[in-house]
Amino acid sequence: MNIDRNISQHLGVMILLLLFTAAGCSSDEASSEASGGESDQQEQKSPTGQSQINTLTSEEQQEGWVLLFDGKTTDGWRGVYKENFPEKGWKVEDGLLKVVASGGGEAEFGGDIITENQYSDFEFSLEFKLTEGANSGIKYFVKEIYPEPEGSAVGLEYQLIDDSRPDVEGTWTLASVYELYRAENKEVNPIGEFNKARIVAEGDHVEHWLNGKKVVEYTRGSEEFRNLVAESKYSEHENFGEASEGHILLQDHGHEVAFRNIKIREIDSGESQ
Repeated sequence: MNIDRNISQHLGVMILLLLFTAAGCSSDEASSEASGGESDQQEQKSPTGQSQINTLTSEEQQEGWVLLFDGKTTDGWRGVYKENFPEKGWKVEDGLLKVVASGGGEAEFGGDIITENQYSDFEFSLEFKLTEGANSGIKYFVKEIYPEPEGSAVGLEYQLIDDSRPDVEGTWTLASVYELYRAENKEVNPIGEFNKARIVAEGDHVEHWLNGKKVVEYTRGSEEFRNLVAESKYSEHENFGEASEGHILLQDHGHEVAFRNIKIREIDSGESQ
Protein backbone atom coordinates (compact mmCIF):
# COMPACT_ATOMS: atom_id res chain seq x y z
CA MET A 1 0.00 0.00 0.00
CA ASN A 2 2.83 2.39 0.86
CA ILE A 3 4.47 1.54 -2.45
CA ASP A 4 1.24 2.27 -4.31
CA ARG A 5 0.84 5.54 -2.44
CA ASN A 6 4.42 6.60 -3.28
CA ILE A 7 3.95 5.73 -6.95
CA SER A 8 0.74 7.80 -7.04
CA GLN A 9 2.50 10.76 -5.43
CA HIS A 10 5.40 10.57 -7.91
CA LEU A 11 3.00 10.35 -10.85
CA GLY A 12 1.11 13.39 -9.56
CA VAL A 13 4.30 15.44 -9.30
CA MET A 14 5.38 14.41 -12.83
CA ILE A 15 2.02 15.37 -14.30
CA LEU A 16 2.15 18.78 -12.61
CA LEU A 17 5.69 19.35 -13.95
CA LEU A 18 4.58 18.45 -17.48
CA LEU A 19 1.62 20.84 -17.26
CA PHE A 20 3.82 23.72 -16.05
CA THR A 21 6.38 23.05 -18.81
CA ALA A 22 3.68 23.02 -21.51
CA ALA A 23 2.17 26.24 -20.20
CA GLY A 24 5.60 27.91 -20.20
CA CYS A 25 6.26 26.88 -23.83
CA SER A 26 2.90 28.24 -24.94
CA SER A 27 3.60 31.52 -23.17
CA ASP A 28 7.02 31.81 -24.83
CA GLU A 29 5.55 31.08 -28.27
CA ALA A 30 2.83 33.67 -27.77
CA SER A 31 5.40 36.20 -26.61
CA SER A 32 7.61 35.41 -29.60
CA GLU A 33 4.72 35.79 -32.05
CA ALA A 34 3.72 39.11 -30.48
CA SER A 35 7.30 40.32 -30.62
CA GLY A 36 7.62 39.24 -34.25
CA GLY A 37 4.42 41.05 -35.18
CA GLU A 38 5.65 44.19 -33.45
CA SER A 39 8.93 43.93 -35.37
CA ASP A 40 7.12 43.68 -38.70
CA GLN A 41 5.08 46.76 -37.87
CA GLN A 42 8.20 48.68 -36.88
CA GLU A 43 9.78 47.85 -40.26
CA GLN A 44 6.79 49.46 -41.95
CA LYS A 45 6.96 52.66 -39.93
CA SER A 46 7.72 55.84 -41.81
CA PRO A 47 10.23 58.55 -40.77
CA THR A 48 7.29 60.29 -39.10
CA GLY A 49 6.51 57.22 -36.98
CA GLN A 50 3.31 56.39 -38.87
CA SER A 51 2.83 52.60 -38.77
CA GLN A 52 0.58 52.26 -41.82
CA ILE A 53 1.86 53.24 -45.25
CA ASN A 54 -0.16 54.79 -48.08
CA THR A 55 -3.00 55.74 -45.76
CA LEU A 56 -4.30 58.94 -44.24
CA THR A 57 -4.86 59.46 -40.54
CA SER A 58 -8.21 60.86 -39.45
CA GLU A 59 -6.46 64.14 -38.66
CA GLU A 60 -4.98 64.32 -42.18
CA GLN A 61 -8.37 63.66 -43.69
CA GLN A 62 -9.87 66.52 -41.68
CA GLU A 63 -7.05 68.79 -42.86
CA GLY A 64 -7.84 68.02 -46.49
CA TRP A 65 -4.99 65.72 -47.43
CA VAL A 66 -5.50 63.45 -50.45
CA LEU A 67 -3.49 60.33 -51.29
CA LEU A 68 -1.80 60.41 -54.68
CA PHE A 69 -0.73 56.76 -54.47
CA ASP A 70 -2.76 53.94 -52.94
CA GLY A 71 0.09 51.41 -52.88
CA LYS A 72 -1.58 49.23 -55.52
CA THR A 73 -2.26 51.23 -58.68
CA THR A 74 -0.93 54.20 -60.64
CA ASP A 75 -4.29 55.95 -60.70
CA GLY A 76 -3.93 59.73 -60.87
CA TRP A 77 -0.63 59.64 -62.75
CA ARG A 78 0.36 59.55 -66.42
CA GLY A 79 3.49 59.85 -68.49
CA VAL A 80 4.51 63.43 -69.25
CA TYR A 81 3.39 64.35 -72.78
CA LYS A 82 1.39 61.09 -72.78
CA GLU A 83 -2.21 60.11 -72.15
CA ASN A 84 -1.42 56.98 -70.16
CA PHE A 85 1.02 55.71 -67.56
CA PRO A 86 4.33 54.41 -69.01
CA GLU A 87 4.33 50.73 -69.94
CA LYS A 88 7.94 50.35 -68.79
CA GLY A 89 10.40 52.05 -66.46
CA TRP A 90 8.07 52.13 -63.44
CA LYS A 91 6.48 49.46 -61.27
CA VAL A 92 4.29 49.09 -58.20
CA GLU A 93 5.79 46.57 -55.80
CA ASP A 94 5.19 45.85 -52.10
CA GLY A 95 3.27 49.09 -51.62
CA LEU A 96 5.99 51.16 -53.30
CA LEU A 97 6.05 53.12 -56.54
CA LYS A 98 9.48 52.44 -58.04
CA VAL A 99 11.63 53.80 -60.82
CA VAL A 100 13.25 50.82 -62.55
CA ALA A 101 17.04 51.00 -62.91
CA SER A 102 17.91 51.43 -66.57
CA GLY A 103 21.43 52.81 -66.71
CA GLY A 104 21.11 56.39 -65.49
CA GLY A 105 19.67 58.10 -68.57
CA GLU A 106 17.44 61.14 -68.04
CA ALA A 107 13.83 60.30 -68.97
CA GLU A 108 15.12 57.81 -71.55
CA PHE A 109 13.48 54.53 -70.50
CA GLY A 110 10.04 54.86 -68.98
CA GLY A 111 10.08 58.64 -68.82
CA ASP A 112 8.87 61.05 -66.15
CA ILE A 113 5.37 60.79 -64.69
CA ILE A 114 3.07 63.66 -63.70
CA THR A 115 -0.12 64.09 -61.74
CA GLU A 116 -3.25 64.24 -63.84
CA ASN A 117 -4.31 67.34 -61.91
CA GLN A 118 -2.55 70.69 -61.66
CA TYR A 119 -2.01 72.58 -58.42
CA SER A 120 -1.38 76.19 -57.41
CA ASP A 121 -1.24 76.61 -53.60
CA PHE A 122 -0.40 73.28 -52.01
CA GLU A 123 1.48 71.23 -49.46
CA PHE A 124 2.95 68.05 -50.96
CA SER A 125 4.83 65.25 -49.25
CA LEU A 126 6.20 61.81 -49.92
CA GLU A 127 8.77 59.40 -48.59
CA PHE A 128 11.61 58.30 -50.84
CA LYS A 129 14.34 55.67 -50.65
CA LEU A 130 17.45 56.12 -52.77
CA THR A 131 19.83 53.42 -53.89
CA GLU A 132 23.57 54.04 -53.99
CA GLY A 133 24.44 56.70 -56.55
CA ALA A 134 20.80 57.34 -57.44
CA ASN A 135 19.47 60.53 -58.99
CA SER A 136 15.83 61.59 -59.34
CA GLY A 137 13.66 64.56 -58.49
CA ILE A 138 10.27 65.98 -57.62
CA LYS A 139 9.30 68.78 -59.97
CA TYR A 140 6.42 71.17 -59.42
CA PHE A 141 4.64 73.91 -61.37
CA VAL A 142 5.40 71.73 -64.39
CA LYS A 143 3.85 72.78 -67.71
CA GLU A 144 3.95 70.64 -70.85
CA ILE A 145 5.54 73.21 -73.13
CA TYR A 146 6.04 72.77 -76.86
CA PRO A 147 8.20 71.94 -78.65
CA GLU A 148 8.83 69.12 -76.19
CA PRO A 149 12.28 69.60 -74.58
CA GLU A 150 14.95 66.91 -74.63
CA GLY A 151 15.30 64.95 -71.42
CA SER A 152 13.11 65.72 -68.43
CA ALA A 153 10.12 68.08 -68.51
CA VAL A 154 10.74 71.63 -67.28
CA GLY A 155 9.80 72.72 -63.76
CA LEU A 156 11.15 73.73 -60.37
CA GLU A 157 12.84 70.72 -58.83
CA TYR A 158 13.25 69.31 -55.34
CA GLN A 159 16.48 67.43 -55.97
CA LEU A 160 16.63 63.75 -54.98
CA ILE A 161 20.18 62.43 -55.16
CA ASP A 162 22.86 60.51 -53.32
CA ASP A 163 25.03 63.34 -51.97
CA SER A 164 28.05 61.02 -51.77
CA ARG A 165 28.41 61.10 -55.56
CA PRO A 166 31.62 62.91 -56.55
CA ASP A 167 29.78 65.06 -59.12
CA VAL A 168 27.28 66.46 -56.60
CA GLU A 169 27.74 69.81 -54.89
CA GLY A 170 26.02 73.13 -54.27
CA THR A 171 22.54 73.40 -55.75
CA TRP A 172 22.73 69.85 -57.07
CA THR A 173 22.57 68.34 -53.59
CA LEU A 174 19.66 66.55 -51.92
CA ALA A 175 16.58 68.69 -51.17
CA SER A 176 18.00 71.73 -52.99
CA VAL A 177 16.06 73.68 -55.60
CA TYR A 178 18.05 72.23 -58.48
CA GLU A 179 20.32 74.83 -60.12
CA LEU A 180 18.97 77.67 -57.95
CA TYR A 181 19.07 77.31 -54.15
CA ARG A 182 21.16 74.98 -52.00
CA ALA A 183 19.54 73.10 -49.12
CA GLU A 184 21.08 73.88 -45.73
CA ASN A 185 21.14 72.26 -42.27
CA LYS A 186 19.98 68.87 -43.50
CA GLU A 187 19.47 65.73 -41.46
CA VAL A 188 19.57 62.82 -43.89
CA ASN A 189 18.86 59.15 -43.28
CA PRO A 190 21.38 56.75 -44.86
CA ILE A 191 21.05 55.34 -48.37
CA GLY A 192 18.62 52.42 -48.27
CA GLU A 193 16.39 54.06 -45.65
CA PHE A 194 13.37 56.26 -46.23
CA ASN A 195 13.52 60.06 -45.99
CA LYS A 196 10.55 62.42 -46.05
CA ALA A 197 10.34 65.27 -48.57
CA ARG A 198 7.83 68.08 -48.17
CA ILE A 199 7.13 71.04 -50.46
CA VAL A 200 4.97 73.99 -49.40
CA ALA A 201 3.91 76.48 -52.09
CA GLU A 202 1.59 79.34 -51.24
CA GLY A 203 1.46 82.16 -53.75
CA ASP A 204 5.07 82.82 -54.74
CA HIS A 205 6.47 81.64 -51.40
CA VAL A 206 8.03 78.14 -51.52
CA GLU A 207 9.64 75.96 -48.88
CA HIS A 208 11.53 72.67 -49.08
CA TRP A 209 11.51 70.44 -46.00
CA LEU A 210 13.49 67.25 -45.32
CA ASN A 211 12.65 64.92 -42.44
CA GLY A 212 10.66 67.59 -40.63
CA LYS A 213 13.24 70.35 -41.03
CA LYS A 214 13.01 73.36 -43.36
CA VAL A 215 16.09 73.42 -45.60
CA VAL A 216 15.19 75.94 -48.36
CA GLU A 217 12.92 79.00 -48.55
CA TYR A 218 12.54 81.35 -51.52
CA THR A 219 10.17 83.59 -53.48
CA ARG A 220 9.31 82.83 -57.08
CA GLY A 221 9.53 85.85 -59.36
CA SER A 222 11.66 87.90 -56.96
CA GLU A 223 14.70 89.77 -58.24
CA GLU A 224 16.99 87.25 -56.58
CA PHE A 225 15.06 84.35 -58.11
CA ARG A 226 15.16 85.80 -61.62
CA ASN A 227 18.86 86.55 -61.36
CA LEU A 228 19.56 82.97 -60.37
CA VAL A 229 17.41 81.66 -63.22
CA ALA A 230 19.30 83.89 -65.67
CA GLU A 231 22.56 82.24 -64.58
CA SER A 232 21.17 78.70 -64.75
CA LYS A 233 20.40 76.12 -67.43
CA TYR A 234 16.81 77.44 -67.40
CA SER A 235 17.71 80.90 -68.69
CA GLU A 236 16.25 80.14 -72.12
CA HIS A 237 12.81 79.39 -70.67
CA GLU A 238 10.68 82.51 -70.43
CA ASN A 239 9.20 83.11 -66.98
CA PHE A 240 10.68 79.85 -65.71
CA GLY A 241 9.13 78.68 -62.45
CA GLU A 242 6.50 81.43 -62.34
CA ALA A 243 3.43 79.56 -63.59
CA SER A 244 0.33 80.10 -61.48
CA GLU A 245 -0.34 76.36 -61.45
CA GLY A 246 1.18 73.16 -62.77
CA HIS A 247 1.61 69.42 -62.48
CA ILE A 248 3.77 67.60 -59.95
CA LEU A 249 6.33 65.31 -61.56
CA LEU A 250 8.40 62.34 -60.41
CA GLN A 251 11.55 61.91 -62.42
CA ASP A 252 12.89 58.84 -64.17
CA HIS A 253 16.65 59.31 -64.23
CA GLY A 254 17.47 55.66 -64.82
CA HIS A 255 18.24 54.80 -61.17
CA GLU A 256 16.14 52.74 -58.80
CA VAL A 257 14.24 54.96 -56.39
CA ALA A 258 11.21 53.98 -54.30
CA PHE A 259 8.34 56.26 -53.28
CA ARG A 260 5.48 55.83 -50.81
CA ASN A 261 3.02 57.89 -48.73
CA ILE A 262 2.56 60.33 -51.60
CA LYS A 263 -0.03 62.92 -50.62
CA ILE A 264 -1.11 66.50 -51.21
CA ARG A 265 -3.20 69.14 -49.50
CA GLU A 266 -4.45 72.14 -51.40
CA ILE A 267 -4.10 75.37 -49.42
CA ASP A 268 -6.99 77.83 -49.44
CA SER A 269 -6.05 81.30 -50.58
CA GLY A 270 -4.81 83.32 -47.61
CA GLU A 271 -4.46 80.31 -45.32
CA SER A 272 -1.55 80.69 -42.92
CA GLN A 273 1.08 77.98 -43.05
